[in-house]
Amino acid sequence: MMTPKSLRLHIALLGRVNAGKSSFLNLVTGQDVSITSPLAGTTTDIVEKAQELLPIGPVVWLDTAGFGDETALSGQRLQKTIRILDKADVAVLVCEGNHFGTEEETIIAECEKRKIPLIKVYNKADLYECPSDGLQVNALDKNSRDRVLNQLKAELIKVVPEDFIKVPALLGDLVPPHSTIILITPIDKEAPKGRLIMPQVQAIRDALDYDNIVIVVKETEYEQALQNLKHKPDLVVCDSQVVDFMVKKTPLDIKCTTFSILFARLKGDLLKMAEGAKEIAKLQDGDKVLIAEACTHHAIEDDIGKVKIPNWLKKKTGKDLQIDHVAGCMFPDNLEDYKLVIQCGGCTQNRREILSRIHKCEQAGVAITNYGICISELKGVLDRVMSPFV
Repeated sequence: MMTPKSLRLHIALLGRVNAGKSSFLNLVTGQDVSITSPLAGTTTDIVEKAQELLPIGPVVWLDTAGFGDETALSGQRLQKTIRILDKADVAVLVCEGNHFGTEEETIIAECEKRKIPLIKVYNKADLYECPSDGLQVNALDKNSRDRVLNQLKAELIKVVPEDFIKVPALLGDLVPPHSTIILITPIDKEAPKGRLIMPQVQAIRDALDYDNIVIVVKETEYEQALQNLKHKPDLVVCDSQVVDFMVKKTPLDIKCTTFSILFARLKGDLLKMAEGAKEIAKLQDGDKVLIAEACTHHAIEDDIGKVKIPNWLKKKTGKDLQIDHVAGCMFPDNLEDYKLVIQCGGCTQNRREILSRIHKCEQAGVAITNYGICISELKGVLDRVMSPFV
């Protein structure tokens, strides 16, 4: 199974139109990933390509539309390119030889504003005398691939964020090695046929990486699993929808939490999101709440984001709330209109994108929490499921 995209280093390819971004991507991947043409504006949408770049590891390239596009849809394309920086861990600025002007300065400014490390690539170095503060390449020279890849990897190693090189644990650091962990994984309508959902799979893998013993059960077998154990488990993790059941059935001396709360720590800022949940008690009639989902799955009749959380919110607060939804990469610019943002676990998003959303909410003065923390607060068990982290 391939490494999930959310766990890959996201590298944005940026530059003015016809600088050779797509040609550079084709060179480093060794494939014709993007269409190339002498015509400006050939790349009209974001092109994604996964690659293994040892020793760095799994990455995903984000080839973008060029700056300086003068076609009818240039504004929309540029907006998409700027938005992709919200998820980029590293930016690669591809210049056309030694041409350096407003477009390149704008890209550098946008990266500096977001604190994204940037690597410069001077393409068409066979035609122009290029500066020495970046890679000098001829993206059409397929024989130069090994040299360019080695130079690129050396630069990436210098600038890759520390939290990518030293990936934080999902749950393995919460207990000693050789501990027993029970994962309560409901098999409901939203569970993919024949598979577990991504957070559950990643939790199993993380526990095994830390040499722990993993027991996977549905909630209907949880009590029997506890009775069958000679010694109490060291940690219990459940799906947020059964968090009240888990807390009720789990002895107080056993640490417990939810998959979504684990992802709040892995992908974002756990304490900030726990603090954001306090805003629920302050909600008043007419307040707007935004529910933001990472994926664009087809909502079922009893969907967690569109049905369950809104109903639990209204029942808990007793207020007439206005609840909006966004999905995928969309995140509104009018955040100041909302009192609270409830972000999903973000299993399909990378850490930088979640941190970017938290930062945007901070700038707008809006509280943000996530599904698992919100549900635990609504069920009155947040202190209990936060106990493994304090």
